[in-house]
Amino acid sequence: MKDKHGTVIYVGKSKLLRNRVRSYFIGANDQKTQRLVREIKDFEYIVTSSEIEALILEMNLIKKYDPKYNVLLKDDKSYPFLKITNERHPRLIITRKVKKDKGKYFGPYPNVLAARETKKLLDRLYPLRKCNNPKGRHCLYYHMHQCLACADDPPSKEDYQKITQEIVSFLNGGHKAIKNDLQEKMLAASEDLNFERAKEFRDMIQHIESVMEQQKMTMNDQVNRDVFHYSYDKGWMCVQVFFIRQGKLIERDISIFPFFDEAQETFISFIGSFYLHHHHPKPKQILVPLATDTELLKELLEVDVHIPMRGRKKELVELAGKNAEIALQEKFSLIERNEERTIRAVESLGEKLHIETPHRIEAFDNSNIQGTDPVSAMVVFVDGKPAKKEYRKYKIKSVEGPDDYETMREVIRRRYTRILKEDAPLPDLILVDGSKGQMSAAIDVLENELGLDIPLCGLAKDDKHRTSELLYGNPPEIVALDRRSQEFYFIQRIQDEVHRFAITFHRQLRGKSAFHSKLDEIEGVGAQRKKTLLTHFKSIKEIEQATIEEITKLGIPKPIAERILQQLSTTN
Repeated sequence: MKDKHGTVIYVGKSKLLRNRVRSYFIGANDQKTQRLVREIKDFEYIVTSSEIEALILEMNLIKKYDPKYNVLLKDDKSYPFLKITNERHPRLIITRKVKKDKGKYFGPYPNVLAARETKKLLDRLYPLRKCNNPKGRHCLYYHMHQCLACADDPPSKEDYQKITQEIVSFLNGGHKAIKNDLQEKMLAASEDLNFERAKEFRDMIQHIESVMEQQKMTMNDQVNRDVFHYSYDKGWMCVQVFFIRQGKLIERDISIFPFFDEAQETFISFIGSFYLHHHHPKPKQILVPLATDTELLKELLEVDVHIPMRGRKKELVELAGKNAEIALQEKFSLIERNEERTIRAVESLGEKLHIETPHRIEAFDNSNIQGTDPVSAMVVFVDGKPAKKEYRKYKIKSVEGPDDYETMREVIRRRYTRILKEDAPLPDLILVDGSKGQMSAAIDVLENELGLDIPLCGLAKDDKHRTSELLYGNPPEIVALDRRSQEFYFIQRIQDEVHRFAITFHRQLRGKSAFHSKLDEIEGVGAQRKKTLLTHFKSIKEIEQATIEEITKLGIPKPIAERILQQLSTTN
């Protein structure tokens, strides 16, 4: 389904596509479906030869076009894993990306705090590398007995393999044996009157109990499973996923979203996207509720998909469903109220300005301090929500000194010249930070240079730099907005967001320029060589006084060392 700009706004599938499409336009629909229908200006359809083809095609098209109404499948959250790296001196790290790099991965941990706590515990128990491994140059973790890579006699590959196997065993349920071993060591230290060491062992035991043994919901086997169930009401769905690892329920995931298709189809699409697009590692088995098309999921995911009919597995599926129902009821009213409030604010703003509802708003702000490093920034709000992937930053190229009007001209010209060239969607409303001068400059470029007729407003601020009033029209006039209204709060949010984005960009540029030195102007001296020189010599003056031999000892080629000394001497 496409809007007036030809932008894909929704992708769906159905065995009877004609009936499905007709259902959007006939009969009583909820407000979110009515909003979708109001924006539809065109359709395009593709016929497939099977359900599995349709499911895969749906997910691929959603990934390609990122339609704003396909909320559930464009969520890009990913969960952290613990990873033992495949290196000569391996490290234990937290990562969100699973790669085919021969590293060992454990997880996922939907709760990042659980991953950090587990890593902290393993760091205390196993001394894998924590530093850059400068042999003989002991790091802080070496003195804490948590890193042996920088020891005078670092561990061999065989030693690391043994440590790695112990960590693997620990994370696969062997932590109880480790705890028993620590208890024996604690008692031995206590008998030797080494109470400080005994206390260390006790603390480790308590940490194991708090991190690894707090979960009481268990299965008798050690199979890794994901348990799915869902609940839906009034066009909203909640999917709950229980993650069972080594027979233990370690965490859950909750997703709540609006949907437009049949509940069963949406649920299956969600599971497919959960693994194929978010790169979650598939468990050995997936448990789902009754009426789920398990054959379709098996074909899609190539994993055992099972509907349990009795016992503990069935209880877990039902428990996931009960949690989904509770979560949906608890959050439904709040989500619906916030959604309605935001959409109503956008619609009301359009009514106040006597324009069509501004579904897409683009806002601009300039930033400079005494004319230095002038920049501008643009933020985008779609249906009242920030679309951060579409934010843009601009370094001002043609303006000398602090000139807000010319800066606004340059940025508006650059932004919408590119939009026209790429045939990208134009905004329904433009907001510029400033009053009549900035508005006039922006409108002049839009109308007289680019031939565009886009509603444009100015956002004026008071002496405390807070949103004061909204200006619109030619000549600009104040738009009467109640300061306690949702539309006033909405434009205030936009102005604060674009100002924050511009200021952050400006500070980044100033920070970079603050670290500029004479070395940056020398050919052959990049960031790494600059760091090496300044780390060793501490200052530019000391580099100037160094010999070529002292510089080449740092791994810098002789021709570049000669060039460094020559150019530093000529710039004084």
